[in-house]
Amino acid sequence: MRLFDLSLQFKMPLWGGGLILATALALSISFVVQTWDNLHQEIHKNAQDIGRTMARSLFPVMLHDEVWQAFEIVSLPFAAVPSAALAESLMVLDSAARVYVSSRPEEHPMLSPLDSLGEELAELDRAFPRAPDANVFVLDQGQHIYVTLPIVNDGIRLGTLVVAYNKSLLWQRFTHLLANALWVTLLVLGVLLPITAYWGRRMMQPMRLITERISRIGSNEFEALDASLYPYKDEVGQLFAAYADMRSKLMEKAELEKEMIKSERMAAVGRLTASIAHEINNPLGGMLNAISTLKRFGSPDPVMQKTVSLLERGLSQVRDTVAALLVEAKVKSRALSPTDLEDVRILVKHAAKKLATELSWDIALPNEVALPSTLVRQVLINLLLNAITAAGQGGKVALHVTTDLRGVNMVIENNGKSLSPEQLGRLFEPFTQFSETGNGLGLWICYQIVTQLGGTIQAESNPALTRFSVSFPLTTFKTP
Repeated sequence: MRLFDLSLQFKMPLWGGGLILATALALSISFVVQTWDNLHQEIHKNAQDIGRTMARSLFPVMLHDEVWQAFEIVSLPFAAVPSAALAESLMVLDSAARVYVSSRPEEHPMLSPLDSLGEELAELDRAFPRAPDANVFVLDQGQHIYVTLPIVNDGIRLGTLVVAYNKSLLWQRFTHLLANALWVTLLVLGVLLPITAYWGRRMMQPMRLITERISRIGSNEFEALDASLYPYKDEVGQLFAAYADMRSKLMEKAELEKEMIKSERMAAVGRLTASIAHEINNPLGGMLNAISTLKRFGSPDPVMQKTVSLLERGLSQVRDTVAALLVEAKVKSRALSPTDLEDVRILVKHAAKKLATELSWDIALPNEVALPSTLVRQVLINLLLNAITAAGQGGKVALHVTTDLRGVNMVIENNGKSLSPEQLGRLFEPFTQFSETGNGLGLWICYQIVTQLGGTIQAESNPALTRFSVSFPLTTFKTP
């Protein structure tokens, strides 16, 4: 796997850590260069300070040839604390480039030519300027750095002051400063790198969760995201909000599609069953008429009469079943009133009393609403009887009726056994029996009546409660 194909959860800490390391490295290099340059500048300044101070003191001493006093002058910087001196040695040359005095007389004997004191000083002898108006001269040679300053007054040059610096001493100071800088850099990295890694994971965890959720949307899995995982209002927080909004809309769309598919399926089943019912009714009517004629004018034989009666009862049951499939909402009926709901209560009271069911009646209905009372009563009776049966012995059933500007809302609840998702999906289809009694047409008839009146009927169920919600609009019915 390529580096750029890694998850942002790893790339952000890596890139952040890389940038911090690169920044620390750049700052360290800059500090090293600056430190080395500062040391060189310090050498020059130190040499110039020594030169200005000693040149004035050495000129009259050399002019009067007072060697011991000159030796005391060049030895003074090393007398108090030798280790504190930045320079390694001081040497005074006469006009012929011979040693006049030196802070290290054993290494630089008096009157020794400069070029006889080793290759480094021989190179210095060849390089440093001897003119009276010469400036400070610096030579980096071998293990030393040499700085020469003319001892001059009124244009007369009596000699040259040579300040020698040992590079090993400079390197010790440089490495000490470098070590301090390295420890500070490591300390900063030790603080910043864990913080970068933490915030990288902290910021990428919400992104990873959103990516996982979006990748599963194709399989109709709409998992919610806990908003407390990232409660901020930046781009990641806005992405959280956008995902929540998208999830809500997708769930709404999926629910709408499910309802549309269900409505189309129920409509198709309704058209099919109505067509079959009409086709059955024609021969069925003829057979019932033939049986009626046979009973009236046929043989009085008891066996035949018993057989004819059995056929008549069977065909009558078929006729009733077929009639149930032909639900028509376009019937003449008066408007619905609170009296009709009281009638429904009286009609279902016997069934409730038989099973010791507790009925709760909460009605908020004006004197009269523009709904066909006959059909609404039929829907309520079917749903309430089903609820009483489902609640079982000693169960509870409640009816709530409310009105608003859009229409009448009815809710029937029971605390019986809950319905499975499979049952809820096929609840309003004909001949779908969920009990040992009945023909499975009650809820089908309710669905047909409600939808033909332009309303909606829905069911939901959990272990504690099963609820049927029915809504009727007030714009589809006119009183005769």
